[in-house]
Amino acid sequence: MSEILVGYDGSPAAEEALRWAVRESTLRGLPLAVCHAWHWPYAMDPVHLPSADTVRRFAENLLYKGVFEAEGLAPRLKIRSVLHRGPAAASLLHEAAQATMVVVGARGGEGFPELRTGSTATQMAEHAPCPVVVVREPGADGPVVVGVDGSHAADAAMAFAFEEASVREREVVAVHAAPLPSDPALQEEAARAAGALLQRQVAAWSTKYPQVRLKTRLVHEEPREALRAAAEQAALLVLGDRQDGMPSTLRLGAVSSALLDLSPCTLVVVHPWRRG
Repeated sequence: MSEILVGYDGSPAAEEALRWAVRESTLRGLPLAVCHAWHWPYAMDPVHLPSADTVRRFAENLLYKGVFEAEGLAPRLKIRSVLHRGPAAASLLHEAAQATMVVVGARGGEGFPELRTGSTATQMAEHAPCPVVVVREPGADGPVVVGVDGSHAADAAMAFAFEEASVREREVVAVHAAPLPSDPALQEEAARAAGALLQRQVAAWSTKYPQVRLKTRLVHEEPREALRAAAEQAALLVLGDRQDGMPSTLRLGAVSSALLDLSPCTLVVVHPWRRG
């Protein structure tokens, strides 16, 4: 089933994710699935603990609220409501098996306020079998920034970035961050190699999407800082999950993991095995 899946828990972050997902579904002509997960018992005073039936009814009403809001934003959009009992991440992962992408808020209604990225968003970015969009506000009306490092994951990120820029009529800014070696004798050759890698990786996608404006940016800085800076005025930052050659036990590389917290804009993590 090709649809866009959004996690909804009624929090402000989930409201932003819902709006982003509705617009994305409309742009791509895909149905939307709104998913809410509930669990019982909650961690609260046992004396005032509601019954499981009460919690479920509350969850149903909350999910209905999300669907009603989505219908108001896009009356002609086909919307499916999904109610799960269990952890939010596990519920979304179950539904994501056939989704085109999963959209979540950066953090939900629970957890520590000082955390920029909640556990559900982190787990989805690590384990989902499709691109994961972690929505942040305020959203800029800027380009789609994509990280390039020559890996298969970066190529998958390029595919998503150009596709997204095409449907949203945005510019793509492809950033390759390659710190130079400390030895001055090696720097010129390293800079040439980095520039050639960048051009190779963008060439095929630029040819496939000639209508999309492309800028390339080669910076000799640490990747996480270079990408964070490039995303300051971006609409989206798109990254592959990890570099080639990393252990399979690591679901996210250091850069993608760091930018889950550091990204100033909505972040997309793309896994190469679902990009074809």
